[in-house]
Amino acid sequence: MPRSPALPLLALAMLGLPATATAQESDVPDPEATITPEAAARGQTYEPAYFAQFAPRNALEMVQRIPGFQISRGGGGGRGLGQADQNVLVNGKRLTSKSEDTADQLSRIPAGDVLRIEVVEGATLDVPGLSGQVANVITSSSGISGVFEYEASFRDNGLAPELYGGEIALSGEDGPFSWSASLQNGNRRFGGPARTIFLGPLGEPIETGLGSRNALFDYPQLRGNVTYRFGPETVASLSGYIGHTFFSEREDEARFLADGIVIDRLNEQRGSTPDYEIGAELTFPLGPGSMKLIGLEAYDGEESLNTLIDTPRDGSPANGRRFDRTGGDGERIGRFEYNWPLWNAEWQLSGEAAFNRLDRTSALFDLAPNGTFVEVPFPGSTGGVREARYETILSLTRQLSDNLSLQASVGGEQSTIETTGANANSRTFQRPKGSIAFAWQPGAGFDAALTVERSVGQLSFDDFLASVSLDNDNQNAGNADLVPPQSWEAELEVAKTLGPWGTTRIVFEQRWIEDFIDFIALRGGGVARGNIDSARRTEIESNTTLRLDPLGIAGVQIDLRFEFEMGELLDPLTDEVRDFSGGRSREVEIDARYDVPGTDWALGGGYEYNKDRLSFRLEQFFDQFEGPEFFNLFIEHKDVAGLTVRADYRNINNGRQFFVRSVFDGPRNTSPLLFSEERTERIGRLLRLTVSGNF
Repeated sequence: MPRSPALPLLALAMLGLPATATAQESDVPDPEATITPEAAARGQTYEPAYFAQFAPRNALEMVQRIPGFQISRGGGGGRGLGQADQNVLVNGKRLTSKSEDTADQLSRIPAGDVLRIEVVEGATLDVPGLSGQVANVITSSSGISGVFEYEASFRDNGLAPELYGGEIALSGEDGPFSWSASLQNGNRRFGGPARTIFLGPLGEPIETGLGSRNALFDYPQLRGNVTYRFGPETVASLSGYIGHTFFSEREDEARFLADGIVIDRLNEQRGSTPDYEIGAELTFPLGPGSMKLIGLEAYDGEESLNTLIDTPRDGSPANGRRFDRTGGDGERIGRFEYNWPLWNAEWQLSGEAAFNRLDRTSALFDLAPNGTFVEVPFPGSTGGVREARYETILSLTRQLSDNLSLQASVGGEQSTIETTGANANSRTFQRPKGSIAFAWQPGAGFDAALTVERSVGQLSFDDFLASVSLDNDNQNAGNADLVPPQSWEAELEVAKTLGPWGTTRIVFEQRWIEDFIDFIALRGGGVARGNIDSARRTEIESNTTLRLDPLGIAGVQIDLRFEFEMGELLDPLTDEVRDFSGGRSREVEIDARYDVPGTDWALGGGYEYNKDRLSFRLEQFFDQFEGPEFFNLFIEHKDVAGLTVRADYRNINNGRQFFVRSVFDGPRNTSPLLFSEERTERIGRLLRLTVSGNF
């Protein structure tokens, strides 16, 4: 069960150390970088020598070692491509993909191709959408180079080992032509022995379950990119990937009822889904500025089957259900960005058309006495959703003074959402969008950024159609009346170097949300995801990197991360104020690394504490979490026949997975308790071996 963390206050205590400027400045000119020398001078520049003690194999490992810097979690979950939302650039350009995040792309850039990394304030850049600290990775390559990583994991809870994980990536450049290709596989095994206890309204035991879950996940992918430079300012590129997900999960459980009946439960899930993405970009000069054209097509298939069968050992007929889903979702995007200088400012006019689609066929079956499955009515589970969205944004970036920059944007979008099937519907919305950001840099080593933004959130098309969770016996109705949430967002980010001690960064964020999405009761009956008038979200995040060289302890680095998040809304059932439903509300990470001077050895460890929120439905509430504390150790050798070999020993304290819920006989605020459930699963200690290298 969760308990208070032992160490989280240490992360805050470290923020009060004395501060002076740090990092190196680079005088290596590079025509690829679109960040101005003035902007780079106001930030910090890290050359390869800074990372030498870590012996990084790729650009990701270098960015992860930037003091106090954390890669943002933007990427493919937003509306279309939109403006930049990840705080890493490569050669001054944003990375555009809907299928993967910045970390994935950085992991394929060999460390030897990195000339330097500049950390600057996003509001000083001509890349609309960025604010706060941004890392610009400056690269240059010639010939052919590559990186690879192999990963194998072993658990002590009876699961099969993970033996087929890793990636190999090649890249090359020959004059105006450059290319890259990678082959990877995500290989995971999870589950473990589990125990479930059901208690009645008075706390009396009514059922106990003993079993084990075994899940297998593989995701092979093939990715590629080709780029051709027709001239200094005319560049064309084509990129894409194909992948296929293979997933299976089986849980065998014996359930012992209080009256002596024993039931054998089989809960099995299978899935096999192809997906792909292809994108193209063309940049060329036009009039006083430059034009970029972007096109993207993505599709993710869906094929899943969930079967649950309860077989009494006394020979009574078995009970069971099956839920099948097939279909897929896709997105097609066309976008232009026109940049030009005017009135001592950099301007951008962008326009985007995005077309999203979901098609799904679902079927629910009951197990008949003869052992066959017979389909039963399940209205609202089959149909489709279409959204056509058009957006236009005008942005400017201007240096107001030597230490104050402005970035502002204004525009809007129009979207039409259509649903097909039993709940056919069509609606059109117009939404204003825009932002204003100020970056203040009063002195070397101190940066502050304030951003206020009006944004429009993304809907999950899954919520439009009905679905069922067999293992928890939960059923969601479809809701064709969903509207996208909107929010006002204010964010303040402050970063300060701590001289030879390192760097610290803290972010405060506040959101005021309209049409927030949570579970609601539908007028015609049933429970579905729907809109709530308003909600508020507060988040505080800090990242601190400390180096112990000033104490005479060379090679030791400590990274501290703390995140606090709190939501506030009126519960649609009780009309009382509560936190958001589900998701993480607290995170603490403390990692220590010791690169032994004069050797190729490194060792260290870490501590994690996580706290998740309660999740609310109309007839129940539950808490699902892991840990909540984890302790980890690692040892690494940076040159084993030219390779880096690392061993991680994770979850030393044997943290477990928990699922705790209370189920009521109707609305949870007025109905009596039916039962409570507590499930504990042993996820096991994990030994992970990683071998990586360059060629």
